[in-house]
Amino acid sequence: MTADTQHELASPTAPVAPSRPPIRARGRLLLVCVLLVAAVGLLLYKGLLSSLDYFDTVDQALDHRAQLGVSGFRLEGLVDPGTIQSTPTGTSFQISGADCRRVQVRNDGSPPELFQPNIPVVVVGHFASLSSDVFLSNQIMVKHTATYTARYAGRLRAASRTVC
Repeated sequence: MTADTQHELASPTAPVAPSRPPIRARGRLLLVCVLLVAAVGLLLYKGLLSSLDYFDTVDQALDHRAQLGVSGFRLEGLVDPGTIQSTPTGTSFQISGADCRRVQVRNDGSPPELFQPNIPVVVVGHFASLSSDVFLSNQIMVKHTATYTARYAGRLRAASRTVC
């Protein structure tokens, strides 16, 4: 063995530091993380937005009927006395808004037990056509208490007032 060979065998090899990913790979990883965070944020935003229950009053719905078209939405109004009629498929009645404008509702299915004249209701459905005052409904919700009418008196005529 020569002196050079002995020196090579005796000297320990220096540890090799792990190589850092190139800047380009780190940029891609950062981009993927940002996109994932944005996607999760968008899903949360859309989920929370769609879980809110919005409705239009009769007056609001009639004012922007062209924008609503025949798409489904929730409509709020006060059930007009003397307009409730049973039909072969459900119930027909009129609801009115604060300015006494009316919408005829044709509901498929049974109305809830608390359904009666002079109470605020929310019906789920759509207008029969772009120019129609007939609202085709598949659900009637009667969830308002007396405190609702007192709290939102501007939206609905009070039941004690005279009929429009």
